[in-house]
Amino acid sequence: MYAEERQQEILGRARAAGRVDVVKLAEEFAVTTETIRRDLTVLERAGVLRRVHGGAIPVERLGFEPALAARDEVMTEEKERIAKAALAELPEDGAIVIDAGSTTGRLARALPGDRELTVIVNAPPLATMLATRANLTVIMLGGRVRGRTLATVDDWALRPLEDLHVDVAFMGTNGCSVGKGLTTPDPAEAAIKRAMIGAAERSVVLADHTKFSGVYLARFAALTEIDMIVTDSGLDPAVAADIAAAGPEVVRA
Repeated sequence: MYAEERQQEILGRARAAGRVDVVKLAEEFAVTTETIRRDLTVLERAGVLRRVHGGAIPVERLGFEPALAARDEVMTEEKERIAKAALAELPEDGAIVIDAGSTTGRLARALPGDRELTVIVNAPPLATMLATRANLTVIMLGGRVRGRTLATVDDWALRPLEDLHVDVAFMGTNGCSVGKGLTTPDPAEAAIKRAMIGAAERSVVLADHTKFSGVYLARFAALTEIDMIVTDSGLDPAVAADIAAAGPEVVRA
C-alpha cells in the first residue's frame, strides 16, 4: 500500500469512528508507529485531521474548516483532472456561476479563450483573475468575505442571485453523501451555494473522492437537485453507483 492510499484509509476510518489510535493503526497496517505519526502529520497539514494524544480526530468533530490555501495544496492532480473534465459542461456562450473553492478555482483558470461567457463569482481572487480576460464578462457578488474560504456571503451576495438566471452553476462542496446530500461547515456559505443552484438551469458539482466520506453542519442541496458530479478515479465505483442512483450523473476523471 502506498503512503497516500494508507493516509486516505486512515482518514476514512477517523471519519467513520470519530477518532483513530496510533498503536492500533500501526498494528493493522503492519507499519511502525512513527510511520503512522508521519501519516497523521500529513493529514493534519492537509487540514482534514487534528492530532490529539495517542491519535487523531477528524476536523468535522471540532467544527473546524480547512483554509483555502491548505485545501489548494491537497489532491492537486485529481483536482486538475476534475476541472478539465468539467470544461465539457460549459455552454457555447451564455452565463455561468463558479462557486468559491480550490477545485472550482482550477476550472476558472482553465476557461477557454474562444467563448464569450458571463461569469458570476463570489470569490474576489477569481474575479481579479478573470476580469482581464477579453472574452469574459465578470460579475462579482458582493458581501462579507469569509477569511477562511475567501467567499462572499450574506445578504449582499444573496440578493443579486434572486434575479439572475445562468446556464450552469459549477459548485464545490465539503461533503457529499447519499443520505445527507451536499454539505458544508458554514451556514452562511451554504445559503449562497443554495441560491447559486437555484439560479442555474443545470448544476455541476466538482468534488475529489475525499469529499464522499464526510458530512458537515449545513446542507445546501439534495442529490436530486444536482445534474452532474465530476470527481476523480479514486472514488470507489460502488459509492459512485450509489450516488448516481440517487440522481446525478457521476463522471470519474
